[in-house]
Amino acid sequence: MQDDADPEGLAVIIIHSLAQAIAALTAAARAGRPVALASAPNAGSYVGPGWFGALVVAAREAVPGARFSALLDCGDDVGAALAAIRSEIEGVVFTGRADVARRLADIAAQHGVRFETESPTVALDLGAEFFAGEEILERRCAELLSRSR
Repeated sequence: MQDDADPEGLAVIIIHSLAQAIAALTAAARAGRPVALASAPNAGSYVGPGWFGALVVAAREAVPGARFSALLDCGDDVGAALAAIRSEIEGVVFTGRADVARRLADIAAQHGVRFETESPTVALDLGAEFFAGEEILERRCAELLSRSR
């Protein structure tokens, strides 16, 4: 596994908007590489599973040929993690207490949700490029994917 990969061996790209998600998936599809799209740390608490789930669906529709997984980082917020699990967000990161994590992991398994207790190692965070255009975003992602082969 690479240093810039999640447990599935995918390059992890933190996205902050639909435009960033689409750019990352476009670059990944062109490179023929799967990626992991991750929310910003603790985003489950402030954007919630509804927003993140809708973003993932819209990105998947915009770039249907892309292969990717998605992780919503809920930090140590139990309520956010539980809401994400009940919303059946594909993957949830919860970094709170171990006893709570065990209970949440059981609930996640019942809902078919991937559950992680450690934040993935990030290959690229597009936060600094929040207002960047599509071409710049795609180029940043393509550079990452060409480096991390």
